[in-house]
Amino acid sequence: MKKLIIVLLLLCAISNAKAQHHFEKVDQWLADNTEKMGGRTVLVVYKDGKIIYTGSKDEMTMKQRFATKMVARKMGKTPNLDAFTTTTKIPVASCSKWFSAALVMTFVDEGKLKLTDTVGKYLPVLSRTGKGGITISQCLSHLTGIQAPPIKEALQDMKDIHSMDQSIQNIADMPLEGKPGSLFRYSNVGLQMAAAVMEKISGKSFETLFAERIASPCGMVDTDFGKGPVAFPAGGAWSTPNDYLNFLVMILNKGTINGKRVLTEKSVNEMQIDRITKDVKIAYAPDEAGNAGYGFGEWVLKASGPQNPTPAVSSPGLFGSFPWVNNDKHYAAFMMCFYIKNDGRHERYYELKHLVDEAL
Repeated sequence: MKKLIIVLLLLCAISNAKAQHHFEKVDQWLADNTEKMGGRTVLVVYKDGKIIYTGSKDEMTMKQRFATKMVARKMGKTPNLDAFTTTTKIPVASCSKWFSAALVMTFVDEGKLKLTDTVGKYLPVLSRTGKGGITISQCLSHLTGIQAPPIKEALQDMKDIHSMDQSIQNIADMPLEGKPGSLFRYSNVGLQMAAAVMEKISGKSFETLFAERIASPCGMVDTDFGKGPVAFPAGGAWSTPNDYLNFLVMILNKGTINGKRVLTEKSVNEMQIDRITKDVKIAYAPDEAGNAGYGFGEWVLKASGPQNPTPAVSSPGLFGSFPWVNNDKHYAAFMMCFYIKNDGRHERYYELKHLVDEAL
């Protein structure tokens, strides 16, 4: 009789666990969409102190394998054709922006920098070309008013940049297209200026600052910005699903992880305020952004019908990886993939988020 009771209790526990989270539709979504997203995906979901879902697919075609080899050669890397796992390290492109904005906010928390500080205070070369009045807040929210080149062109230009001073001179030479604060253009220039300011204040490299202030306390053992001569804060990070999820858990927990405070709750909340007000003109935003707003280094996903029933924050990248934090349902998730063609990406992002919301 005692054994029967134990068996019944176990069956009840299993039944309750399944009733709590139904990820069958998420599994099916990965099966249906992985080939369209480069042939390899891995998705991790965190809630209530633990990872509650890990799913992956490996469906690379011969064409995708060839493309992966070509991209790796252009980056000077050895191609990795293995299935993605939670420890796979790849470039995460604009997912980097979230890391960099958080790093800036550590300086704000310490009183070493104010969001209202102007870049000209630290970088005089920008003042000489009429850009010195741009604030740190505007740098973090793409409201600099600088007419930066398209993202792909900017990535190409970065290959010829060999120092932070050179990168700032390059920005100084760019034209202004509007008054700072009045125009939104999604680009790389704001975070590059913010990074240069942090280097001036601290006397340390951006790479070192990121390692000390974000990566180390968050337990991100395999995340860096390429360790080259000059960091690319807006798109140069390499990370893994495990590492990126650790960062998201810190954001989800309002600045703390494993008992360590990385950011103040005030700073986390500040990062999530939509800065694209009704008075701001949108000069450029990527198609996959949809109707999302923008805070500091992250998109603010707005509630808009069944495909996005609850607000969240995110910072997707050019290569398709999609991190997000859902504050209403109190969970974090990261999907890693690697592909360039972004047709239908916006719809896929929202559909996946909707299915995970539904499962929880």
